[in-house]
Amino acid sequence: MTNDYMRTTIVGVMGPGEKATASDLQNAYELGLLIAQQGWILLTGGRNAGVMDAANKGAKFANGLTLGILPKNQQDSISHDVDIAVFTDMGNARNNINVLSSDVVIACGMGAGTASEIALALKGNKAVILLNDDAESKVFFKKLSPENVYIVESAVDAIASAKLILNKTAKSG
Repeated sequence: MTNDYMRTTIVGVMGPGEKATASDLQNAYELGLLIAQQGWILLTGGRNAGVMDAANKGAKFANGLTLGILPKNQQDSISHDVDIAVFTDMGNARNNINVLSSDVVIACGMGAGTASEIALALKGNKAVILLNDDAESKVFFKKLSPENVYIVESAVDAIASAKLILNKTAKSG
């Protein structure tokens, strides 16, 4: 008997919290919206700040399912748009859970936490889509793992890349 069950795709959107730029927030909102429209689950760091909050807002606007992997055990730090909150009380160590639980990681913006998530994803042989305005980070991460880093200019391009990655993964898996 074969198992025909297909797990729902989880797309992680990682990015800065309080230091997110206006461009990061707009891209994150659009990513959340587009992820939900694909029927995928959105995974973020779950906090009510920056890219995490904006992506969750976009996903909820499109009636998507949102999963937040939180660094602390604090109810008051959760985005109002997170459906499922996982409290890790692990601080930044939860970044590994974020990336390993995602089928595809989209890095929206750049900061130290985001850089750590990208590095952990690449160490775990995960595909990472970079959507940010930081030219140096694009060069650096592409050099680290040319086969697993995809550089895009818009949320629409990020979703198109995610579809290609997921299709490639399904064929090889």
